[in-house]
Amino acid sequence: MEIEDDNLERMEDGKKPGEKELTVEELFEAKEVPTWRSQVTFRSIAVSAVLGFAFTFIVMKLSLTTGIIPSLNVAAGLLGFCLIKVWISIASKFGFSIQPFTRQENTIIQTCVVSASGIAFSGGFSSYILGMTKPIADLGPAIANTANNVHSLHLLWIYGFLAAVSFVGLFSILPLRKIMIVDYKLTYPSGTATAYLINSFHTPKGGKLAMQQVRSLVWWFIGSFSWAGFQWIFNKTGDCGFDSLPTFGFKAKAQKLNFDFSGTYIGVGMITPYSINLSLLFGSILSWAIMWPLIEKQKGNWYSEALPAKSLSGIQGYRVFIAIAMILGDGLFHFVLVLSKTLYSIIKTTTMRKENSDTSSTNITTSEPAAMSYDDERRTEYFLKDRIPNLVALLGYAVFAVISIVVVPRIFPMLSWYHILIIYIIAPVLAFCNSYGCGLTDWSLASNYGKLAIFIFGACVGLGNGGIIAGLAACGVMMSIVSTASDLMQDFKTGYLTLSSPRSMFLSQFIGTVLGVIYSPVVFWFFFYKSYPDLGQSETTYPSPAANLYRGIALIAVEGVSSLPKNCLYLSIGFFGLAIVLSTIKEVLAYRKCNLHKYVPSAMAMAIPFYLGGYFAIDMCVGSLYRFWREWRNKEEADAFVPAVASGLICGDSLWGVPASILSLFNVKGPLCLFKSGS
Repeated sequence: MEIEDDNLERMEDGKKPGEKELTVEELFEAKEVPTWRSQVTFRSIAVSAVLGFAFTFIVMKLSLTTGIIPSLNVAAGLLGFCLIKVWISIASKFGFSIQPFTRQENTIIQTCVVSASGIAFSGGFSSYILGMTKPIADLGPAIANTANNVHSLHLLWIYGFLAAVSFVGLFSILPLRKIMIVDYKLTYPSGTATAYLINSFHTPKGGKLAMQQVRSLVWWFIGSFSWAGFQWIFNKTGDCGFDSLPTFGFKAKAQKLNFDFSGTYIGVGMITPYSINLSLLFGSILSWAIMWPLIEKQKGNWYSEALPAKSLSGIQGYRVFIAIAMILGDGLFHFVLVLSKTLYSIIKTTTMRKENSDTSSTNITTSEPAAMSYDDERRTEYFLKDRIPNLVALLGYAVFAVISIVVVPRIFPMLSWYHILIIYIIAPVLAFCNSYGCGLTDWSLASNYGKLAIFIFGACVGLGNGGIIAGLAACGVMMSIVSTASDLMQDFKTGYLTLSSPRSMFLSQFIGTVLGVIYSPVVFWFFFYKSYPDLGQSETTYPSPAANLYRGIALIAVEGVSSLPKNCLYLSIGFFGLAIVLSTIKEVLAYRKCNLHKYVPSAMAMAIPFYLGGYFAIDMCVGSLYRFWREWRNKEEADAFVPAVASGLICGDSLWGVPASILSLFNVKGPLCLFKSGS
């Protein structure tokens, strides 16, 4: 029946069964490609502004809870398509002339939205910025809780810092776009997948499928938003709602192993690979069901009984520093791996080009350039058509670097101007390495480069001179450059595959960065920092694990390991080694094309619940079960609709946080209690 329907659809599209399949660009050949100025429209910017705010809230919430941020490119492209269709429908009813909605405009929206929401992550609100505050410092040793190692948050300096550092990365490797996309033909898997999705939206068959996806997303959005509101009604004291139910018993609940009833985590689980979700669950069981109960039996021997539960010198120290060790071990392994792949690929490509050049010079008649497909020819033509002068990139980098060199030391006196200058001298090289590696593996190591900056500049400044704040601030400068450069190149790949002009792509990325700099501090300040005074504390609504982890890394950088509780160093070294071993086994099995690599746990994913607990991991595994069920029934249908369902769940549940935060500001709580925790 499905085959018959497919053949019928092909005949309706004017294509007989058995006829040669048209390529993507052959399908779009009759459609005129708009100029770069026509691709960036008023409606695309207006829709991007609306979605950018919504996605900023989603990314902020995810980063302040689990720190796991799934790729939201698909959701941005899908929702952008949906809102423009609504815009066109309303405008046509009022008799306004309608500009055709193209895949290029859809790409511009997706780029702008992801760029805006990306600042919520690279801006460090849940990591290095929050890690500077006194509430997070109070969790650590008193020797590091000094005036020059704590920085009070103010909206004004946050805006100044973001405005100074967020734009430099856009210009850092801009001149290399042709080399990365056309010459080296890097895949950038996320950018490629997003481009194929957008292309499918704008073909005749794809348009029908897109509208079905939109309807699915809207229904799940409404359901998720309503469910979040319903849960709020039964959570009067903050610990008596659905998330307090002992779904697996009271002992499991005491060890943070319970179902959280969160639409966000279930939706994230649908997008996240099975191996990551299972690694999260394995890490939860290993830590909270086995390790922490055993360590707690050593209370009074390994650490003082008088210490507060949240002190890094007690049980919390084992949770934080063992997690840090695993993250650093996994991060170091992948840093070396991706860097090695990058260097190998560059050398191999350069050698092949040289050999081809030598062959051409010695035997011109027998050597011909490799033939390009029609799609590649057309895409390369349009990608190289609207060039961005290299002078623009050099001047832009220099101007914003000078601004940052002047502004950042005024905000953080612990850093000198030459510290920032050193970062901007080495940053383009690291940005290239990260962007190239991301093109090969789809793995961005921006946070690892940031942690490297913490160690270098924190140690240089020293604890007595405010080394913790210096390291965290240097992390922010480095992370902003490397992360933005990688995102830009990923979007250039999407633009290449949708015939979007590099100029329009760069402009949309710049506009998105402006929106992100405007939105992120406001969302963080009013909807989280002011609404939740216990932000960053464990066992709260928004524990922000990255803030403790980043400050812990800075503490080690400036003070060494003397502040760790007894045996914590040995355990950390052991788990650091375990992370490298697991990552090595996984890569070796994958290289040998052995399917067993899918069942090797990810050390990075295992480490996250070491600090947070397993409640979100269980939710995410439920999302995986739903995805598995849909794939078991119909794989193609699951691939088309599960991302829409996940997007609806994430958006609906996350956006309930807006009214919930407003109600919290006015001290309005839910009227009822479903279950009192501990009763």
